[in-house]
Amino acid sequence: MGSKLQFWRSATLALLVCVGLPATTLNAEECKPVKWGADDEIGSANLLTPKSVLLASQLIKQGKTQHLGIIIDKDTPAFGPRSLNLQIVQPAQEWGREAFANGFNYNDDVFQGWFGIGSQLDGLAHVGQHQVFYNCLKGPDFVTTTGVTKMGIEKVPPIVARGIVLDMAAFHGVAYMKAGELITVEDVEATAKKQGTPIREGDVVLFHTGWTDAMMAKDPQTWGSKEPGISEATAKYLAEKNVVAVGADTWAVDPVPPEVEGNLFAGHITLLLHNGIYLLETMNTGVLVRDNAYEFFFVLGVPRVRGAVQAMIDPIAIY
Repeated sequence: MGSKLQFWRSATLALLVCVGLPATTLNAEECKPVKWGADDEIGSANLLTPKSVLLASQLIKQGKTQHLGIIIDKDTPAFGPRSLNLQIVQPAQEWGREAFANGFNYNDDVFQGWFGIGSQLDGLAHVGQHQVFYNCLKGPDFVTTTGVTKMGIEKVPPIVARGIVLDMAAFHGVAYMKAGELITVEDVEATAKKQGTPIREGDVVLFHTGWTDAMMAKDPQTWGSKEPGISEATAKYLAEKNVVAVGADTWAVDPVPPEVEGNLFAGHITLLLHNGIYLLETMNTGVLVRDNAYEFFFVLGVPRVRGAVQAMIDPIAIY
């Protein structure tokens, strides 16, 4: 617990020093229902269709599969107070008791933790601004300590789509990008052109910065308190492209320290709150760029925990 507490304090301090007035705000009076209607709860997942899935499946050429989720345990660094604890128990088998006449025995998992740890999906109920969330939902109207009553993770359909990974580390000619360094629109367009992977409507777009491969094991405290990330303009650019999800090999996708002082997690606000575009955090992108797999079939079935706002995930890239 000591190292976790120290990590939390370090990460929190790194964020607090940036606090100021945000560059953009949203309140309930300014909010307008989204293009999919006032009752919509799945956002950009509306773009997923049988046709788009069939098209994406044509990207499978070699039959290779890769985990996009990282392995996690009690020592995995995480944002804020988040943690994970696991116990393996043998119910009703204490002191060698045999619970079943035929000697059958078994182990069970007891999990205590937060869903927002390791590789994770940020759902539409995760991020708001001034208590206003996606599609003008007000926090007090749907958020309770026992779960959200709207936009829960259980509402997210299977995310099966064309996936692309943009190798931003290679674009900059480095092993990994530095903390606070920005991924600009110009960077994105140049990398997509070089790789031959244009961003299309309905895509899952991942960014490889090299941050997790380089820093998580070597310096977890630095890894989780700072990071490179997408610029505010890039978040808007991706929203205009009508992508389904945006992810990176970083813990928040956004840069920390932020691009504009005080405007923390601006990409979260643009993508999740304003456009219903999901975020995929701490993605295992290194395996893809090392295999030159810049375009792939992306498959994610989200754990259907009613009322949750995040999910531990392990998407699969098939190519």
